[in-house]
Amino acid sequence: MCWSATADLAAGVGIAAVGVACVARVRRARDLPLAALPLILGAHQIVESAVWDSGGGTGPATVAWAVIALPLLAVWVPAGAMCAAPPHARRRLTVPLVIGLATAAALAFALVTRPVRAEVRGHTLGYAVHLNDPELLVAGYLLATVGSLLLSGDRGLVLLGVLMGAGALICWVLWELEFVSTWCAFAAVCSVALLVWVRRHPVGPSTGR
Repeated sequence: MCWSATADLAAGVGIAAVGVACVARVRRARDLPLAALPLILGAHQIVESAVWDSGGGTGPATVAWAVIALPLLAVWVPAGAMCAAPPHARRRLTVPLVIGLATAAALAFALVTRPVRAEVRGHTLGYAVHLNDPELLVAGYLLATVGSLLLSGDRGLVLLGVLMGAGALICWVLWELEFVSTWCAFAAVCSVALLVWVRRHPVGPSTGR
């Protein structure tokens, strides 16, 4: 598959539609943050189609894409996992959430103080952000996002964490310079699994817990 404005737009609309279905099928209020994740990732792909159309650079679409990909997801995923996790697993999920908050703060500071640039590299986009200790931030980002799913204690979320972790490894090996872009696209596609996860929870007295 090659990436382009058309491919990102089509993928974004499709993933956003999955997000609408996820939110509509939520039966427990605490599942809503993770159920809404495909909506965020679908919108993210649509924003990237605008980055393609602008030819990359440092415009508003590039900044919006980076804000969603970096600080927002670093907090949203572990917070959503903590909300959805069974009570016995929530204490251990404090660790990836704290890591996510610290990582998001560092990433947000970098985005506020330094320019982010998108570059078209064949059929992919590369995003350049000047970060202090980038290896540490990438490790914190993956521990917060993938790690929180793996520690969630919910079989469906653990499976999603395995898929996203494998995707991160594949994207790093094959597209190191375009890692963030390709991994976010992979995560968007994997988020279809959230629709199955949402449908597993029947209506019952636990709806508000």
